[in-house]
Amino acid sequence: MTDRIRFGLVGAGGRSDFFLRIARRMPKHFEVVCIQVRDPVKGQAYANRWQVSVVNTLPELLEREELEFVLVSVSQPAAAEVIASVASTGMPVLTETPPGQTVAELEQLTALTHNGAHIQVAEQYQFQPLHAARIALARDGRLGDITQAQVSAAHGYHGVSLMRRMLGVGFQDATIHAFGVESSLLASRRRSARPAADQFEASHQILALFEFDSGQSGLFDFTWDQYWSWVRAPRVLIRGTRGEIVQDRIAWLRDSQTPMSLPLERVDGGRLGFLEGYHHHGIQVGEEWIYRNPTVPARLSDDEIAAADCLLRMGANVRAGGRFYDLAQGAQDQYLTLLIEESMRTGAAVRSRPQAWAG
Repeated sequence: MTDRIRFGLVGAGGRSDFFLRIARRMPKHFEVVCIQVRDPVKGQAYANRWQVSVVNTLPELLEREELEFVLVSVSQPAAAEVIASVASTGMPVLTETPPGQTVAELEQLTALTHNGAHIQVAEQYQFQPLHAARIALARDGRLGDITQAQVSAAHGYHGVSLMRRMLGVGFQDATIHAFGVESSLLASRRRSARPAADQFEASHQILALFEFDSGQSGLFDFTWDQYWSWVRAPRVLIRGTRGEIVQDRIAWLRDSQTPMSLPLERVDGGRLGFLEGYHHHGIQVGEEWIYRNPTVPARLSDDEIAAADCLLRMGANVRAGGRFYDLAQGAQDQYLTLLIEESMRTGAAVRSRPQAWAG
């Protein structure tokens, strides 16, 4: 077996482009063996653009013996069916989020995993450098028992995943109170284009309070402008019985009379005349590396680093027979997101219940 992780890809949208760019920038680590694109014309254009093998049907893709797993990167309405089609053949699946849109779809996929299907979820936010460092610090004991996480960093299931990981609540049930707020914001950056002139637009914010059975609490807070706005910054607070993390600083009590405070220091190469080339090394707290970038020396954004980390973990775990963020975790994230939407729609608190994947 080659040292490179060799995988197939289903889909030809923007997220497929995202993973192909990562593979192109890390050729010693990844090889995209083949891509399935249903539309022959679009498939040929994709083959020409990326210089990769493209087929039009799933059986053709799965015939490729070199595949270690298949990455499913299709639209949300199509995802569960494609995942099931691949996983039912015994091929390991890494799927984009969410793995299913409805509880029924998540239950159907769960039944496959109970029969041995290997389905992992590319929930990358937990592997972004600063988030990964925060999660590691929440686990290392200096904050004491974690009591609260306030996360305003990502939408829907991504934000819920971060909150769950920072709290360490697993599949605990919770009462959820959610509502929306609308305000006005001067438009600036956007995904596709910038406004030609100053104009104010509606800014939509979602807030959801989670009260977990453990007594821990979580606040999900996301404004859709955050991904692109110059002035809507992400915010994270993690509180424990001995201290807290606020943004990129940790403060804790070593004992009742000894307060400690340190920054989460980002270390990048290629700055200030250093000639090693621009890339991210990791994050330090004091003398300790809390996070090390597994993609050095590839020149990647934080989100690309996180997605590459998912691919690396999937490759390692397929070869070793393990798991890193399995279907159950991704299903719980989506389930809680659906409950946020229900609470917003009804104006009432909702209560989560144990689900099939949490058994």
